[in-house]
Amino acid sequence: QVQLVESGGGSVQAGGSLRLSCTASAYTSVPDCMGWFRQAPGKEREAVATIYTDGISTYYDDSVKGRFTIALDSAKNTVSLHMSSLKSEDTDMYYCAAARWCSRYALWNVRQYTDWGQGTQVTVSS
Repeated sequence: QVQLVESGGGSVQAGGSLRLSCTASAYTSVPDCMGWFRQAPGKEREAVATIYTDGISTYYDDSVKGRFTIALDSAKNTVSLHMSSLKSEDTDMYYCAAARWCSRYALWNVRQYTDWGQGTQVTVSS
């Protein structure tokens, strides 16, 4: 059974940095897409940063461009998200997601992702 095991997250002051990591287990090959989504209470889940299996094609939400960096370690089926210059509006529950098959042209599309982690809270205080 596929599992996405997340680590990282926590509380930090504005301007600080955090690193999220997620490892996909029970995949026989590297998932086509992996990444991070966030969901505020009462809102739809939205892509923060996602990456294709080539490790090159990426998607970033406009709000995090230049501050967040996503990386894929194919050998470990692990995706990491380095978050810097954090703002209070980055406070959210962050979910790791993976898709065995997906389109690199729609990395942002939540409907492509079939496997989800349980979520990790990121809290940024101003």
